[in-house]
Amino acid sequence: MDYTLFEAEKEIDRLSELLRKYQYEYYVLTRPTVSDLEYDRLFDLLTNLEKKFPALVKGDSPSMRVGSDLGSDLPESTHSIPVLSLDKAYSSEEVIGWMEKIRKNNRSDLSFYIEEKIDGISMVLYYRDGILERAVTRGNGFVGNDVTANVKTIGSIPLRLPRPYTMAVRGEVYLPLDKFSEINKGMEVPYANPRNLAAGTIRRKKSSEVASVPLDCFIYEGFLEESEGLTLPVTHKEVLDELELSGFRLNPRNHIFTPEDTSDNIRKFLDSETEDRSELGYEIDGLVIKINELDIREELGYTGHHPRWALAYKFESPQGETTLLSITIQVGRTGRITPVARVEPVLIGGSTISNVTLHNQDYINLLELAVGDRVTVSKRGDVIPAVESVVEKNEDNYPVWKIPDKCPVCGAELTLKGAHNFCPNPSCPDQVRGRLFFFVGKGQMDIENLGPETVDTLMSEGLIQDIQDLFTFDPAALEGLAGFKEKKIKAIKEGIAKSLNRPFKTVLASLGIPELGSRSAELLIEGGFRSMDSLLDAADKNDIEALVNIDGVGEVTAGIIVSELNKPEVRKRIDGLRSAGLQFYAPEEEASTEPQIFEGQTWCVTGSFEAFKPRSLAVEEIKKRGGKSVSSVTGKTTHLLAGESAGSKLKKARENGAEIVDEAAFLSLIGGVE
Repeated sequence: MDYTLFEAEKEIDRLSELLRKYQYEYYVLTRPTVSDLEYDRLFDLLTNLEKKFPALVKGDSPSMRVGSDLGSDLPESTHSIPVLSLDKAYSSEEVIGWMEKIRKNNRSDLSFYIEEKIDGISMVLYYRDGILERAVTRGNGFVGNDVTANVKTIGSIPLRLPRPYTMAVRGEVYLPLDKFSEINKGMEVPYANPRNLAAGTIRRKKSSEVASVPLDCFIYEGFLEESEGLTLPVTHKEVLDELELSGFRLNPRNHIFTPEDTSDNIRKFLDSETEDRSELGYEIDGLVIKINELDIREELGYTGHHPRWALAYKFESPQGETTLLSITIQVGRTGRITPVARVEPVLIGGSTISNVTLHNQDYINLLELAVGDRVTVSKRGDVIPAVESVVEKNEDNYPVWKIPDKCPVCGAELTLKGAHNFCPNPSCPDQVRGRLFFFVGKGQMDIENLGPETVDTLMSEGLIQDIQDLFTFDPAALEGLAGFKEKKIKAIKEGIAKSLNRPFKTVLASLGIPELGSRSAELLIEGGFRSMDSLLDAADKNDIEALVNIDGVGEVTAGIIVSELNKPEVRKRIDGLRSAGLQFYAPEEEASTEPQIFEGQTWCVTGSFEAFKPRSLAVEEIKKRGGKSVSSVTGKTTHLLAGESAGSKLKKARENGAEIVDEAAFLSLIGGVE
């Protein structure tokens, strides 16, 4: 049939709606209502029409499920929600103790939502006006890889929502065990586990290849922005209910613990989940316990590593028995000494273990560990190998192993700080190598074509001695060395030149100063330390208090940063990088022209508004006028901007004596909005 453009658009819309319905029934409800033959017929009709009228193809078309044969890179994308790790517990007593502590310090009537922790790939889905805009891997918690085209091939992830919500959704992409077994049957070298296969698949450059692997996804968290017709949920359970109504696939094996549940109830549930683990159609490595009430979550907030309102309960780790062959020493970039056990290779949880970290001398003494001992090795949290116990002592009467008095690399006398030994020599070759690897690596300066092997070559040839030398050595000196031809030398030059444009925040976090990572660098800059000179000035004055006054910077962190910045070798490093032209200043944000009527005030915004959709627009108006915005009401909150359905924050603000401002009064204060 020949279609006009108008007729084609109507038919494409009709077929798309039908196919979305059938996809939802098949992938999410697992209750298909049409045969595969009928589905394929409709799908072919749609794709043929889209080929004839390519201008009518939409980003949420069901045809996106098949992917594209065009190659693509995986660009980095910044997260707009916290994507952090979880604090962990390994016993039911730890879980119960955590729950009791939370209730004691907050409210006795709190409930807890418990979910299975799927062993897959963490994914964040960002929707704008109901359309899937981007899908981003967890990455480092702040920046991940954009894998939108690949995620669109997963049938259980909706490309369009029934209502035009703008929201972020967290989930876990995984491969069902039966599908994994089918794929592995035809592999010459089989994959070790479903997670490895899923991780490799989601990062493929051609989405058509991803579509050939039957990945699935469970959704477990949602961050909804206010929109027409949506009353914001007040519990995690309500969030999940809304997500389910929006077409997302949720794991039905969840449970709520109320204050009426006893410790015995909790223990029995955890034991039952552990026993059921082997019967599931997918892999889990634990459970996640979350506070159900969202207002308490906001009050508790986050550490730099994890939310304070959630806990991961990790199952008893899989174990294996092996023999300890030797113990070697690793020297980290900060000089920290780490003993590493070399064991006879043993298969545990799908992977072969031959090296196990021993942490420190206290840990070794606790185990009474000696070379030649027969030991049990576990994968704690199913990830980190650890020696758990000595099964049988060695027959050669080797004594408990001791960390040597001197650094095995440079010969310096080791020092003891807390439970750990340190090499105090900043010029120790292994420390220098560690600093260099860290500085050039991804997530830091990300200097292209300067990988570990190249850095090792530069050091062994005497071309560099520290990170500042990366910008002064002559890459032409590599000519004639194996693997260094004209093309690679040119690429190294270009990578170094490109890194000169990295922002001050990245440079600061890449110096390798303990406690001064990406988040701390961001806090310092936001707190007014917008240049290296301002930080060095504070260090000169030993002004620890100036750093402590910044929200999120503790006294210990501030003390370490000031101490490190006062070290001669760190100053030398900074001077060398400054001379090379690296960015040591963060430009001021454009000053607001608005009168600073909210200066010195701390505002919390809650509820829904007519003039501020989303309500983050109201937060922007407060900040433009000198005010500070917080997500929860505390004793320091001076004002609450209360919209419709303000909820518990309104009650708490009244109790704390904060000034309550409604939308009309706020608009009057700021003179309206454009």
